[in-house]
Amino acid sequence: MSQRDYYEILGVTRNASEAEIKKAYRRLAMKYHPDRNPGDKAAEEQFKEAQQAYEILADAQKRAAYDQFGHAGVDPSMGAGGFYGAGGASSFSDVFSDVFGDIFGGTRRGASQVRRGADLRYRLALMLEQAVNGTTVQIRVPVLDNCEACGGSGAKAGTTAQTCDTCGGHGQVRMQQGFFSIQQTCPSCRGSGKVITNPCPECRGQGRVKRTKTLSVKVPAGVDEGDQIRLAGEGEAGEHGGPHGDLYVEIRIKAHDIFKRDGDDLYCEMPVSFTTAALGGELEIATLDGRANLKIPAGTQSEKRFRLRGKGVRNVRSGHLGDLYCRVSVETPVKLTERHKALLREFDELTRTGGARHNPREQSWLDKLGTFFGKAS
Repeated sequence: MSQRDYYEILGVTRNASEAEIKKAYRRLAMKYHPDRNPGDKAAEEQFKEAQQAYEILADAQKRAAYDQFGHAGVDPSMGAGGFYGAGGASSFSDVFSDVFGDIFGGTRRGASQVRRGADLRYRLALMLEQAVNGTTVQIRVPVLDNCEACGGSGAKAGTTAQTCDTCGGHGQVRMQQGFFSIQQTCPSCRGSGKVITNPCPECRGQGRVKRTKTLSVKVPAGVDEGDQIRLAGEGEAGEHGGPHGDLYVEIRIKAHDIFKRDGDDLYCEMPVSFTTAALGGELEIATLDGRANLKIPAGTQSEKRFRLRGKGVRNVRSGHLGDLYCRVSVETPVKLTERHKALLREFDELTRTGGARHNPREQSWLDKLGTFFGKAS
């Protein structure tokens, strides 16, 4: 059976450059690779065909022989006419690394194993007043930081790490099986490309040590539960000289004795005596920036809510100022004397003779109740 022309297989002209050949093969390899086409025999054959064409055309000697003698010039069974130079496997390995590194997320050769340090999270509990008005807080954070004795190198002072003999300083080693080449992290240097022969006694060659550092955190006015403050570069030191991570300070607000916060607004419950609710009066209430007087109208009912504009929280981003809402809770008198009870009974009798005028909500409820039972009967 006649073999297809290698240039035709890759879809390039006979004067195509090395880069064009490599690009054409990458495209076909990614399209027809068996792992992307499980069970598709046709795709598998096209992949093998493209693989064979690239292995020949990517090598200058093989390509010259193919251009002069055709398939016979690169067929090992044809004796001296067919030959495979050392560069063939190497060039194929290069494109294999490029292509299948893209497909499977492999690491390219020479990739540095320097890693950025881990980000850290610190939960900072604040009083409501601190969150509303802003504050500066000192915190202590345990971290992995660069070893001061060796400057983070991991090597004993006065010495340096040596280039790894196994990977030649690349941090990666290549395992070859036929035309296929797979790269993996060097087991000797663990990807750093360096080997420490005389480790630092302080960090035992790790380049990092555990320590606790004290940081000053400036909390802006208006922060709320769950807000985060980022301290750049205050996380853990990176491996092999990599940059520090960041520290994220997460705000937590402690429960307040008087106020509850919802966004930019504050809420509080205001106990009011039965007499004040009935006759009206003026009460002194607390706000986060001092005291204020609140006028209670006569006949105020329980659950009535009063709004004090601008007495809430200033939004940390928009600058909008929230409000304070005070909810009335009418307090029923307790531990009454006989005199108290007698006066209340007299008061109750007087108000009942007035009917719905004094207790409109109670009378309305009784009317609805009577209608309900009337329908039920």
